[in-house]
Amino acid sequence: MNLRPEEISTIIRQQIDKYKAQIEMADVGTVIQVGDGIARVYGLEKCMSMELIEFPAPGPGEEPTLGMALNLEEDNIGCVLMGAYTHIKEGDTVKRTGRIISVPVGDALLGRVVSPLGRPLDGKGAIVTDKFRPVERIAPGVMKRKPVHQPLQTGLKSIDAMIPIGRGQRELILGDRQTGKTAIGIDAIINQKGKDVICIYVAVGQKQSTVANVVQRLTDTGSMDYTIVVSATASDPAPLLFVAPFAGAAMGEEFMHQGKHVLIVYDDLSKQAAAYRELSLLLRRPPGREAYPGDVFNLHSRLLERACKLSDAEGAGSMTALPVIETQAGDVSAYIPTNVISITDGQIFLEPDLFYAGQRPAVNVGISVSRVGGAAQIKGMKQVAGGLRIDLAQYRELAAFAQFGSDLDKATQARLTRGERMMELLKQGQYVPMSVEDQVMSLYTASKGFLDDIAVDKVLKFESDFLKFMKANKPEIGKAIADSGEIGKDTEEKLKAAIKEFKDMFAK
Repeated sequence: MNLRPEEISTIIRQQIDKYKAQIEMADVGTVIQVGDGIARVYGLEKCMSMELIEFPAPGPGEEPTLGMALNLEEDNIGCVLMGAYTHIKEGDTVKRTGRIISVPVGDALLGRVVSPLGRPLDGKGAIVTDKFRPVERIAPGVMKRKPVHQPLQTGLKSIDAMIPIGRGQRELILGDRQTGKTAIGIDAIINQKGKDVICIYVAVGQKQSTVANVVQRLTDTGSMDYTIVVSATASDPAPLLFVAPFAGAAMGEEFMHQGKHVLIVYDDLSKQAAAYRELSLLLRRPPGREAYPGDVFNLHSRLLERACKLSDAEGAGSMTALPVIETQAGDVSAYIPTNVISITDGQIFLEPDLFYAGQRPAVNVGISVSRVGGAAQIKGMKQVAGGLRIDLAQYRELAAFAQFGSDLDKATQARLTRGERMMELLKQGQYVPMSVEDQVMSLYTASKGFLDDIAVDKVLKFESDFLKFMKANKPEIGKAIADSGEIGKDTEEKLKAAIKEFKDMFAK
């Protein structure tokens, strides 16, 4: 094969014309130590706190492992690794991404199960959105907020009547394990169907089977259409458990700033605190009480302060937070429970003794409180539930006294009779939240003494049949309560007549 010199020069000239210099600028560093999910990196002087760092990929064709810069020290950076790290070794080259850890946000996430980094876990394909928000964000200031004034109905009689939750409130749910904490959060989500509230369920450190059951329950009730599930399960690395609640808050803020209403359930923050303790100890931060780092209070306060009711000038959106905390043997004075109690606007305390006695939801009315109170209730609920808390407290006191078997006067017997039936009426099945008008009518029957002559074991059957009767024969009464938000004089007369009519039928 003979090549003429002019042909060679032509080819070289063409190659030079086509050549484009592609220079990629990257700030790189070197791994000097790695182990237990923590890497120390030398050479990234300009790295920012919470910035994502790119480590080598586990294998060819795989995504690189990401790390998050948490400790910015004089001569090195402490990174927590958010994925497989066994392949990373001393001397590996890492590079800055220039991105503070952020998550995708927007309508594309509704109905999806995602990781704390926003990656899909439900096998329904990629999440197509061009909107991202940093997981850490300063909460809206005082002047951007307004007082909580709209109720957020959970559908649970004992909570909506005595411990009301408002849109923009932070209400803590705490209790021992297996006392129904998650059930309250899931019921609250199911009850938002058709109420134009977007829900986010953040599972931190739960078993994968538990998260799968929650997703299935939400799907079966049609609640998944307006819900996002952020899942950081027990098998995930500690950094993901630490980031998950912040990622959920960032997703919720996107809707809140659009003027929409959001309900977010953090289940649970005890496990987030434990994950943060693990990271802090591995990063050699000094331990404090119960080996938690000194800033664990700040961890939860900067998360929960992001839930609020925005002022009209800011779009009047809201984000309501229901953080969950697990107590040990009912000890509400432990470090993490007291921290979160002091940050939130009230707490719902679930008591094991009540739970095992069949009182479910097992709400201890004495310790539970809502610091927003009547501002988050419709007038009709205030009318029927005004004295309920005091009545139940007095009933419990009398019930303890009556156990001694002494003779009781008629007034005490009447109070015990009514209290017993009221306690029975507050029992409610799981995943069957009630509309507010049904709750008002049901509580009215008990507070006005219509149940006093009904046997205790027939109270729940009476309530169930009575509400069916009202829907079938007197729907206008429930509609009047729902539309006006109160029991007017005319409505009350009709309601009394309807109850008497039903009682005659029920007795037969």
